[in-house]
Amino acid sequence: MKNRLTELFEKKKKDVLAVYYTAGYPSLDDTEVIGKTLVKAGTDIIEIGIPFSDPIADGPIIQASNKVALDNGMQVSLLLEQVKALRSQVSAPIVLMGYLNPVYQYGIHKFLIDAKAAGVDGLILPDLPAKEYEDNFKATCESLDLSVIFLLTPTTSLERRNKVDQLSTGFIYAVSASSTTGNSKSFDENQLHYFETLKTQKWRNPVLIGFGISNHETFSQACQYSAGAIVGSAFIKALEQSKDIKQTIQTFVKVLRGNL
Repeated sequence: MKNRLTELFEKKKKDVLAVYYTAGYPSLDDTEVIGKTLVKAGTDIIEIGIPFSDPIADGPIIQASNKVALDNGMQVSLLLEQVKALRSQVSAPIVLMGYLNPVYQYGIHKFLIDAKAAGVDGLILPDLPAKEYEDNFKATCESLDLSVIFLLTPTTSLERRNKVDQLSTGFIYAVSASSTTGNSKSFDENQLHYFETLKTQKWRNPVLIGFGISNHETFSQACQYSAGAIVGSAFIKALEQSKDIKQTIQTFVKVLRGNL
C-alpha cells in the first residue's frame, strides 16, 4: 500500500486542506472525534499536535492548547492509542507534529515504529536537525514508508530550500512568515512575493503553506501559489470558543473553503 500522503497528492494537485489540532484538547478524549469530524467536513490531511511544554515554533493560542492537553493528562503513548482508533475510522492521511523532547523520551526508534503501526503517514518535527535525521533516522523512516516533512521560511536560502526538498517526503511545509504561528489575518506584499518564488521554483515535493491561514481569503491566496494550506491557530481558537465541537468543525471547514 502506498503512503496515504503520496496517494493524496497524486489524486489532488490543488486546494489541499490540512488542519492542525492538539491531541487531548479541549478534552483528553476529543482527539478521535475531532479527526473524524474534520474528514467528514472535507479536510484532506489531519495534522495532530503532540503536546509539549515548550512548543517554540507556535504562537500563544497553540501554546495554551498544549498546556491544557498536558494538564488533561495527554501522553505520547495515549496519543498513539487514540490515533490507532481514529485510523480505523478514516482513510485520510494523518501527520503528527511535535518536538524532539517528548519523542526522545518515548524512544525515537520505538516512536517511529509505533507511529507507523498506529496508522501515521508523516511527521513534522520542527527542531529535528537535517544532519541528525540523515545520520540516524532516515533509513528507518524510509523502511517504514513514513514521510518526514521539513519546514522552510521566507529567509531560507536557495541551497537550504533544495536540501529541504531533497530530504522531505510527502510534502514541504512552507512557513508564510519568519515568526510563530497565529500572528496574522492577511498576507502582506513581502509574503506574496515569497509565495511567488515558491510557485516558480521546481520542487520534487508538493508545497503546503502554513502560519497565518485563518479564513477563506488567506486559504484561497495560499492555494494560488501552492498545492494547498495548513490551518492551525484559527482552528484551535474555534475549538476553544465552541459549545458544539462537531457543528463548529463543519462550519469552520465550510467557511475556509468558501462554501458558507
